[in-house]
Amino acid sequence: MTQTTKSPEVMLVNQNGEFIALKEKMQAHVDGDLHLAFSVQIVRYNKGQYELLLQQRALSKYHSGGLWANTCCSHPALGESFAVAAKRRLFEELAIHIEESVQDIGQFIYKARLDNDLYEHELDHVLIIESEVSSIPGNPDEVMATQWYSIEQVKTELTSQPEKFCIWFPHVFTLVQKHLENK
Repeated sequence: MTQTTKSPEVMLVNQNGEFIALKEKMQAHVDGDLHLAFSVQIVRYNKGQYELLLQQRALSKYHSGGLWANTCCSHPALGESFAVAAKRRLFEELAIHIEESVQDIGQFIYKARLDNDLYEHELDHVLIIESEVSSIPGNPDEVMATQWYSIEQVKTELTSQPEKFCIWFPHVFTLVQKHLENK
């Protein structure tokens, strides 16, 4: 008897973030359905300034391969808190365990056509974690590279080379920058 692996599901939501239904992840991206997501940004305070841990997505990712983004992104499972989902994905993508607290600093909705006729249409919660992560083994199926960037470096590169970043990253960065400025 052959077993098939069920593809992960995402939670479809309305504009207010209220749950509507579950849908297979790839089909939701084909159809452009609004679904719940999160973007994690690990930050550290180093030499008088905040730095952001960014990742370059693996070329084999189903969209946006080779582009730079925040530390990690994903979709929570039904009944899974954002904090638990964030720590799960940090381990799956970067092979790191985080003990520090996860703070939800805001959300935004966006819809964008991606590089392979898929759509991102997400209610994206931005989660921030302050951590001094030093060893980042990474999962090569998920991540090509990681790098700490100062806020000024991110601003400069978003202006001079916006095409090197994922479509959602400017939104994430805006919320993270505003949060850090108000600390």
